[in-house]
Amino acid sequence: QVQLVESGGGLVQAGGSLRLSCAASGSIFTINAMNWYRQGPGKQRELVAVITSGGSTNYADSVKGRFTISRDNAKNTVYLQMNSLKPEDTAVYYCNALVFTTVIGGSNYWGQGTQVTVSS
Repeated sequence: QVQLVESGGGLVQAGGSLRLSCAASGSIFTINAMNWYRQGPGKQRELVAVITSGGSTNYADSVKGRFTISRDNAKNTVYLQMNSLKPEDTAVYYCNALVFTTVIGGSNYWGQGTQVTVSS
């Protein structure tokens, strides 16, 4: 009943910027934490950034100072502003969220992913 759809990926030169968006839709009561993961070629999926329902954030060391996660609760949307991009940031980026569809029930959902490619 819930779907997450990412957008904003693309090809960018090293040092450039991209802004990813992830919109949740469906039967949503409330959304807890929203997260961004990424998976580079031949690599395990890794957690990039987290934002709680109250707006507290955490980042992987590799992106601190360059990436900013934010959310618009009214739109059920999370964003990832990526600045000073490096070739090492090349990956498929996935949105993830714990979504409660009722006051007592929730599940973890994943988006389909959006490709980010950073050229040197």
